[in-house]
Amino acid sequence: MDQIAIHARASYPKALATLIRLLGDITVAEDALQEALTRAVETWPRDGIPDNPVAWLVTTGRRRAIDGHRRRAVEARHSQRVAAAAPENPEDVVLEDALTLHLRDDLLRLLFTCCHPALAEEAQIALTLKTVAGLSVEEIARAFLVSPQAMERRLSRVKRKISEARIPYEVPRAAVLAERLQAVCAVVYLIFNEGYSASGHEQLIRVELCDEAIRLARLLGRLFRDEPEVWGLLSLLLLQHSRYRARLDGDSEIVLLDSQDRSLWDQRLMVEGRFLVEKALRMKRPGPYQVQAAIAAVHSEAERPDETDWVQIAELYGVLERYQPTPVVTLNRAVAVAKARGAAAGLVLLETLEGSADIGRYHHFYAAKAALLVEVGRVAEAAGCFETALGLTRNPSERRFIEHKLADLR
Repeated sequence: MDQIAIHARASYPKALATLIRLLGDITVAEDALQEALTRAVETWPRDGIPDNPVAWLVTTGRRRAIDGHRRRAVEARHSQRVAAAAPENPEDVVLEDALTLHLRDDLLRLLFTCCHPALAEEAQIALTLKTVAGLSVEEIARAFLVSPQAMERRLSRVKRKISEARIPYEVPRAAVLAERLQAVCAVVYLIFNEGYSASGHEQLIRVELCDEAIRLARLLGRLFRDEPEVWGLLSLLLLQHSRYRARLDGDSEIVLLDSQDRSLWDQRLMVEGRFLVEKALRMKRPGPYQVQAAIAAVHSEAERPDETDWVQIAELYGVLERYQPTPVVTLNRAVAVAKARGAAAGLVLLETLEGSADIGRYHHFYAAKAALLVEVGRVAEAAGCFETALGLTRNPSERRFIEHKLADLR
């Protein structure tokens, strides 16, 4: 059953993207895919996982959508749309579509469609994370530091607006692609983040999401060759992903950056990432992704932890804070300042975030504060922060890491 769940989850984004294009409606496509997944749970244990799960889900979902529309006359508008598009042999055509056409084009189309300027940018990003990446409401809520209930309401509103405004499922004209690029880059970045540190998944690292985000960033690089922020984004993802094999030990326990076996870092990805950030910076139009990539590049250049240039990293976070004055950026700057000037200096910065509703849902804030409190000898306060962090994370690897820290303090 675990293998079935893995294949179903991996197939979800591509199957949904194709169904949206074929059926012309996000909600109808989601419903059709949900029925197909239910059918998969019933039949795959008996018949085996198909050779191409995406094609199977698309075929089954489309068939269910057509049958459902035929049964429900009240949904005549959607029925007419699907019937008009239905070929004489839907299964053969859909299989050909899933197997021989570029599914990546469907995903790219979905990225730019969901990032429609008629929607608020946060709504664009949230919707795209749900449809393109197949993230759960809880995972998307974590990315925005809001409650799952608030995110559920936000997604319902944006779907309703798409339906009422009849926003079409189509790639916009080349002339207006650029106005959607910022939101598309943000989506790719957040897809990677969920893969880099999965919020509700059994594993801390979801490599398939990281790989998908990198693939999408490469596609954006081909479309927008003169946009330095696109290259900065791709550089950042490559540099971050280069360390993934060293981030967990053989027991799937978290290994902090200073303790990682740097021989496990992927040199090929690091070299490419450093080349791309230098290429982007030479264009002399700096932006937040380029700054983050520069920070990652400084980390990658240190052969040993004590060779890391924390002073430069702290300064770069100060630059990033001007582009993105958010609590998470300030938290990262505080950690870098602590490394460069001592834990007490880092704690001073963290105190400026106290009382922020956003940071109050972010377990990394409390874990970082606890670590600095330990360094200055405030052990009881550190234990309280670790306990708060433990209550805010669901990932098993992160929970075990925090539990070990608490046990050490006690």
